[in-house]
Amino acid sequence: MNPKILIIGACGQIGSELTYKLRSLYGDKNVIASDISYTNLDIVNSGIFEIVDAQDYESVKVCVEKYRIDTVYLMAAMLSATGEKYPMQAWDLNMNSLFHVLNLAKAKFIKKVFWPSSIAIFGSTTPKDNTPQYTIVEPSTVYGITKQTGERWCEYYHKKYAVDVRSLRYPGIISWKTLPGGGTTDYAVDIYHKAVTEKKYECFLKEDTELPMMFMDDAIKATVDIMSSDKADIKIRSSYNLSAISFTPKDVAQSIKAFIPDFEITYKPDSRQEIADSWPKSIDDSQARQDWNWKHKFSLEDITKEMLMQLNEKYKES
Repeated sequence: MNPKILIIGACGQIGSELTYKLRSLYGDKNVIASDISYTNLDIVNSGIFEIVDAQDYESVKVCVEKYRIDTVYLMAAMLSATGEKYPMQAWDLNMNSLFHVLNLAKAKFIKKVFWPSSIAIFGSTTPKDNTPQYTIVEPSTVYGITKQTGERWCEYYHKKYAVDVRSLRYPGIISWKTLPGGGTTDYAVDIYHKAVTEKKYECFLKEDTELPMMFMDDAIKATVDIMSSDKADIKIRSSYNLSAISFTPKDVAQSIKAFIPDFEITYKPDSRQEIADSWPKSIDDSQARQDWNWKHKFSLEDITKEMLMQLNEKYKES
């Protein structure tokens, strides 16, 4: 029997593409999209959509009961760079929304929860290369602090109340379908837009800033894979390391030049450089590969080819 799914934060970068994927797998009537406003009309008009305030327990509970939801994907969050501008709002949104969903699961209103963590939980004291699953975790941003705290609560609710909560530490994610959303790794999305529209890009990170990255299709695949795995196979209930490839802005620029030879890049590091410097260069996700057979598909060349092709079509149409 298909699950009855609620996606909270369905209008966001990951939430929107996750909505389409889950609807293709389980049917439009079984996947309810929700957000705080009608910010993505494609999502609003593509199936059942509800206004849900992730910070309001009753708002979430009413939607869960209305549609007899058994699985919640909590994708609503304030990201790293935006969170540094509005620290208390970031804390309130990221933490309150998680507690509401965990408490609904504890009270048996729902059976299964997906909550995304991030490489932002790591800090300057974390080993930079091939960062292990279990290591020093001292985040330097409010976003990272909320994700670190959330991981502890997820594991606690699983051990204390048997809540089936599953989580991934997303790296930077690249997609052509949605615009950059305020994250430190969003240069790797914006650079492709500027390559297509202007053939030049001013990067807010240094050219040699290496970070773990992933194409959206791989991120969605990982999310679906972990949620469809047997409960017994999910050994980690805080959050799994997740990885695909690592690269620098210079690497991306060179891959773009293979398709657009006159593309130019300049560098003007801003406050996001300090955030990026506190994050790992590469991630060891062997635990995910071992426990539930995670495998990524897209290389940097694959990503660049797909991004440029899709964005060229997108801008032609507009």
